[in-house]
Amino acid sequence: MKWEDQRQSDNVEDQRDGGGEGGRGGIAGGRGLSLGGIVIALLASWAFGINPMTVLGLMGGGSAPAPAPSAQSHSGAKPQDAGARFVSTVLADTEDVWGGYFAAQQQKYPPPALVLFRGRSNTGCGLGEAAMGPFYCPADRKVYIDLAFYDTLRDRLGAPGDFAQAYVIAHEVGHHLQNLQGTTAKMDGARQRVSEREYNALSVRLELQADCYAGVWAFHSQQSKGWLEKGDIEEGLNAAAQIGDDTLQRRSQGMVVPESFTHGSSEQRTRWFKRGLESGELKACDTFKSGSV
Repeated sequence: MKWEDQRQSDNVEDQRDGGGEGGRGGIAGGRGLSLGGIVIALLASWAFGINPMTVLGLMGGGSAPAPAPSAQSHSGAKPQDAGARFVSTVLADTEDVWGGYFAAQQQKYPPPALVLFRGRSNTGCGLGEAAMGPFYCPADRKVYIDLAFYDTLRDRLGAPGDFAQAYVIAHEVGHHLQNLQGTTAKMDGARQRVSEREYNALSVRLELQADCYAGVWAFHSQQSKGWLEKGDIEEGLNAAAQIGDDTLQRRSQGMVVPESFTHGSSEQRTRWFKRGLESGELKACDTFKSGSV
């Protein structure tokens, strides 16, 4: 992926010196939408040495803390380490792609901020933990990522490559699109009306739609920049497969429980990412109207 010397976003907040740490509790009531989410939490005891039930209890609809103060940006120059420059470049391209897409519909696209943190960070949704993987908080419209997740993605989950990392950012920005479209609010309302199993099924559709949106971004990004190289698409598809619920459950607990899926199987995740990538159209990503996913 030819990302060097491309525009970097101004919407990056570097909290890695500890300014974003502190607070209590977890992501409030599941309102933080994460790439790995619940299944990443199942890997936490193995990968990060923490009790995954700490995360699972709250994301499963348990008692939630009051929203914590939003992380505050730090003044000064943009971070210049390679990891920060990379995510800033990918974020900038999502701004370009979705800004242009919305403009074509006579609409304005308000981009999300991206917060870099280490370990934990206060967010508008509560306290974010690195063990939860990258996540999007609808309350403050920010994407949060501890760049150490990319080491886990490469070394423990078997998904190396820069485009695999770009897919992670694009997926979380996909959740931002859902927030702008009102889909996130509908999901919050459904939580109070349906059973846990029904909500899990809705969550799968939400996550698969974000995967599809990531594919739409990749389609338009490649058309405008031509920056993808041989093997990049395969890296993205492999990343989607490696974080499928079935693959993660099999790795973490030796068995697969389909009714507990919240993000979709490996086959579903790769298929919906590919659908967005091949169509380049948001309308192709309506997982909620699809008879089956």
